Amino acid sequence: MSKTFKWSIALSKKALVTGITGQDGAYLAELLLQKGYEVHGLARRSSSSDVNLSRLEWLGIERQVRIVDGNLLDLSALIRTIQDIQPDEVYNLAAQSFVHSSWQQPILTGHVTGLGVTNVLEAVRIAQPKARFYQASSSEMYGRIREPMQSEQTPFYPRSPYAVAKLYGHWLTVNYRESFGIHASSGILFNHESPLRGIEFVTRKVTDAIARIKLGTQGELRLGNIDAKRDWGHSRDYVRAMWLMLQQEEPDDYVVATGRTSTVRTMCEIAFDHAGLDLDKHLVIDPALFRPAEVDVLLGDPTKAKTKLGWEAEITMEDMIREMVDADLERWKRKLR
Repeated sequence: MSKTFKWSIALSKKALVTGITGQDGAYLAELLLQKGYEVHGLARRSSSSDVNLSRLEWLGIERQVRIVDGNLLDLSALIRTIQDIQPDEVYNLAAQSFVHSSWQQPILTGHVTGLGVTNVLEAVRIAQPKARFYQASSSEMYGRIREPMQSEQTPFYPRSPYAVAKLYGHWLTVNYRESFGIHASSGILFNHESPLRGIEFVTRKVTDAIARIKLGTQGELRLGNIDAKRDWGHSRDYVRAMWLMLQQEEPDDYVVATGRTSTVRTMCEIAFDHAGLDLDKHLVIDPALFRPAEVDVLLGDPTKAKTKLGWEAEITMEDMIREMVDADLERWKRKLR
């Protein structure tokens, strides 16, 4: 091994990503690897000894990421992990992240999505206080919106246990930044999707159903409130914003959004049209799928991210939905072969 190669290894940054097996974790890992990072991912094991690496496998990077056993609820394990790795950057993406489930599991959501942030911040403060920290905050914190377009200054009004837990983690990140001098930033991310989105989220539920309908294995798509409006972007764009936040000299909080809103119905129309299907022949509105407290409109103002980070969304919602339809069609064709 040449001296030059040894020197380049010594200079490579280390990153620890919680939630690395999720959508954002996988795309972030891909981005960090492209930038020469040594990437460690915290993953929680269940009763099986296997960790679900399907998203990392989809991107072809599963062998390049170092998976570490861990759980946001185990502070001692988090401290040991950070002591061992000594990461330069810590990205906390892990959470119980499905809004609908948070009404069924409010205590679990509070522990993982809220108090879990405390544990990661404490572990950073104790074991590697010089590390730069990113917290995945959410546009759901705005809830019953107080302004037509939501910025970093818009008051929060969470409308689900998930949003309340996210708000706790958000303000705790601000508190650790101001109290302990940790380089801690939060990204208030608006809805962001991709072919790696979980099947329980509405965009992926739509594209997966369309693939099945197209291939003749399903007849209908059942949805709740299709008049809800969301600001939809692509996860690959949004993880780039996360990385940019931790490259800034001063930590801060940023809205990450496209600045454009569309209804669930419009999103469905784009997806059905791309597949050559008639939406009205297959869509069924199911009252059981409405949220107990609905968030009707979310529209982010990404001015600060554009001005300070030089970031803006590059992938349109239309292109993203078409990509998702194509990916789900390919998935189901493979399964049915």
